[in-house]
Amino acid sequence: MIVIVAFGVYQFRSGVLESTKDVNIKGQKDYDFLPTEPQLGEINILLIGSDSRGEEHARSDTLMVAHYNSNTNNIKLASIMRDTYVEVPEHGLQKINSAFAFGGPELVRKTLKENFDLDVNYYAIVDFTGFSKLVDIIAPDGIQVDIPYEMSYGIGTVLKPGNQVLHGKDLLGYVRFRHDRLSDFGRVARQQEVMSKLKEQAISVHTIYNLPKIIGLSTPYIDTNLDTPSLLSLSKGLIMNGSEGLDSIRIPVQDSYENDVVNVGAVLKTDLDINKAAIKSFFN
Repeated sequence: MIVIVAFGVYQFRSGVLESTKDVNIKGQKDYDFLPTEPQLGEINILLIGSDSRGEEHARSDTLMVAHYNSNTNNIKLASIMRDTYVEVPEHGLQKINSAFAFGGPELVRKTLKENFDLDVNYYAIVDFTGFSKLVDIIAPDGIQVDIPYEMSYGIGTVLKPGNQVLHGKDLLGYVRFRHDRLSDFGRVARQQEVMSKLKEQAISVHTIYNLPKIIGLSTPYIDTNLDTPSLLSLSKGLIMNGSEGLDSIRIPVQDSYENDVVNVGAVLKTDLDINKAAIKSFFN
């Protein structure tokens, strides 16, 4: 066991060292973050996809919470719709994706706690460039998806219909597209699909041996407060979880919201009690 752990640490550090050769890596940003302590071997990780594009105060383009139970090695994913209308501490009623722009991951943490009674222990933030890099590190042969119709508006690429393999930039466009009748609902479904396939790729027979190194290669593209032991624990969880699919939930859940237009634009007015219960039941 000691040899296995030592090898994992070596692989991880080797990946970090190799990634420093990329001259395009930006300096990592430290955020103020006051998390609760993990309880009973369970952690919640706030996953933020930032629509930065060079802006200092960007809204979160994607907001998820990953739940990891180290006792069962089970990993679950909750996607929170960006237009969910909630109380953002000190900023009043807003779309939840504005919390990151107003106060970084700490304000997102407070917002999740106040509205959904959801405690978060860690954060991981990646921008568009970082996502493309991560995809190509984890899945160098690409990810296969079935595109039902042409996708192009607002995603910086043109995706033609059909079953095909996508790499970094094009896969980013696939998970960002929301200009169809399903709007953000379709986008969230595609994000969950891709996250599940990336997880499958990470633990495939071709990559599982190098998983600690892959995580090490990935870390420079992510702003996070996850330490090395926690990252390696997650690596172990992915391996032990095996080929099981990634359980996921969308918040707000079905029949718990209504569409409306208010001063901040089109929003999802949400029944918080129903969704608090849904998150608690799902993670437990």
